[in-house]
Amino acid sequence: MSTIDIEHAPTRFGTGYPAPYDQPCRARRRWQLGDAAGLTQFGVNLLRLPAGSWSSQRHWHETEDEFIYVLQGEVVLVTDAGEEVLRAGDCAGFAAGVADAHHLQNRGPQEAVILEVGTRNPAGDAAHYPDIDLDLPGGGGGYTHRDGRTY
Repeated sequence: MSTIDIEHAPTRFGTGYPAPYDQPCRARRRWQLGDAAGLTQFGVNLLRLPAGSWSSQRHWHETEDEFIYVLQGEVVLVTDAGEEVLRAGDCAGFAAGVADAHHLQNRGPQEAVILEVGTRNPAGDAAHYPDIDLDLPGGGGGYTHRDGRTY
């Protein structure tokens, strides 16, 4: 397949985070363009962040690279180093295994649109959320508390 009909691409609206960590991410909307194209080695998402919403909880991945490109609007990139405003045309990347937690916050009045590209790891990636009591162990078992208890 070469052309993707975005309106009919698979979607992931909201979040799978357990409460109360789901709150700031409930309004996010993702169109899974990589899935629509049948891509298996990397994922591509079109992310729409309404005003006041977050892309995710602040996290880092053990085995998956991530790249974002801001297409429209303005977001605040929050990393271990602090905060940086990203506007349309700005981009950032996050290498696998680097424990620099990150996420985007839309603090402005307008929707932001971001293109996300990332590694697909069929063996299962682990993600860590240093600001909250949340981990995602590798192997697809779902979210856990830091002490290993499941949600």
